[in-house]
Amino acid sequence: MSQTTERVGHDELATLKLVALDGALEGRATVTCAALADRLDASNQTASRRLQRLEDAEFIERNMTGDGQRIAVTEVGERALQREYADYRRLFEGDADVDLSGVVTSGMGEGRHYISLSGYMEQFRDRLGYEPFAGTLNVELDDESVRARARMDALDPVGIDGWEDDDRTYGPAFCWPATIETVDGTRYEDVHVIAPERTHHGTDQLELIAPDRLRDELGLNDDDHVTIHVSEQ
Repeated sequence: MSQTTERVGHDELATLKLVALDGALEGRATVTCAALADRLDASNQTASRRLQRLEDAEFIERNMTGDGQRIAVTEVGERALQREYADYRRLFEGDADVDLSGVVTSGMGEGRHYISLSGYMEQFRDRLGYEPFAGTLNVELDDESVRARARMDALDPVGIDGWEDDDRTYGPAFCWPATIETVDGTRYEDVHVIAPERTHHGTDQLELIAPDRLRDELGLNDDDHVTIHVSEQ
């Protein structure tokens, strides 16, 4: 994926935005290279090349028809557009904070093990300013938040370096400052969203760390709704 992503630059993102505006984000839109080229002020060949690059990078899916192409923006493409949105929001509004919502779920139990490892814990104390509770709070995001999650890429995270011991190598992770809020307005502010570089969770799963066990501090149970306000470090 990294090799195809390199071919997607500003020109391709401008093309992606146009087909999304034509309806390809919500479904499939019919697009002709001639019409697209006219809007891009480019040649038909250039428009065709940009679409090919977007398809190669899995930003779009398309089928040829008699009157053009039926194009749909994929999840990967939508995340790219969300990141662009976050950048423009920061530029014009001075605010790139992201609000996510979902329900509390039970994790797979891996958080307790990895958070407590000394190679990570030392960095948490040094870079986050606290020693996290040995475990994570797992939140299953709703559909809108799954899409909005890509905007976090516009925020500068706190980097946690990878490390190794005598047995194995452990990968890096990224942490974003956050506040978690329950439906009754109770808030806990000293929280970080943590995203390991390698994880078994999908984009609908969010993991949170904090100095305390958040389930106890906020009286949370599985299926309780929460909102997470993610901000700059």
